Amino acid sequence: MMDALSVVTQLRDLASEPQNREPIVQDQGCLPGLVLFLDHPDPQVLFATLQTLRYLAEWPRNIPTMKNELGMMVSLETLQERAGLSDDITVLSREVYDILSVPPAPPSPERRNRPQFFLNSSRGKNKSVTLLIQGLDSTDQRGVCEEALLRVKGVISFTFQMASKRCTIRIRSDLPTETLASAIAATKVLSAQQVVRNEAGEEVLLPLYASGVEAREENQMIPDYLPEDESPEMDRSHAVSRTAAKDDASGSWLSSAASFLTKTFYW
Repeated sequence: MMDALSVVTQLRDLASEPQNREPIVQDQGCLPGLVLFLDHPDPQVLFATLQTLRYLAEWPRNIPTMKNELGMMVSLETLQERAGLSDDITVLSREVYDILSVPPAPPSPERRNRPQFFLNSSRGKNKSVTLLIQGLDSTDQRGVCEEALLRVKGVISFTFQMASKRCTIRIRSDLPTETLASAIAATKVLSAQQVVRNEAGEEVLLPLYASGVEAREENQMIPDYLPEDESPEMDRSHAVSRTAAKDDASGSWLSSAASFLTKTFYW
């Protein structure tokens, strides 16, 4: 299962890549969760949270949002005065506080309209699959689907397009698509078909049959997001994603992490 240290460690690793910093701050759940982590009793969680915030603050356009996040500046001030913490935590909390207190510099023009994606170097071993999910009618059903996919060994990331009842899933190349269908069918309230393109370039639906492969209890893979222009289109084992990066963020692994943060620490 997710725990505080594993969630904030993965967020820190993602935030260490410059192209990921703006999407993390724009996500509606991650930044409030990081603020809650600033009051966590575990020093490891505190330090990893401050490292994450330090990375995020390196992107100037993030600074106003971070500074105005409810509880951010107060929590950073409290950490600087809190007794019993290591010097590393105290110094880093002061550094983040000072950065957020200074007006941000104007963003670089060449970066203004660039799309943001989560990337790493393992693309060749992965593929993208788009599923049409019957029963995906509400945020509750999306949560059910998220939990089912997170149990499948080989799932790297997923994003939802609720209006079209679709889910685009990044998986290992050796994972059969039928395994995803099994996990979704096991919910008893959802079922899936694969969206592919035929030789004429038209979208068609392929029926998927449960493979009988059991899902594991926990998915320990770090998310790896594939840009839409690199997603394969013609192979039947691959699928097409048309949703913009901003929409994708709401259904991504970030949302799963944000949901964990809210359910576990918000009171």
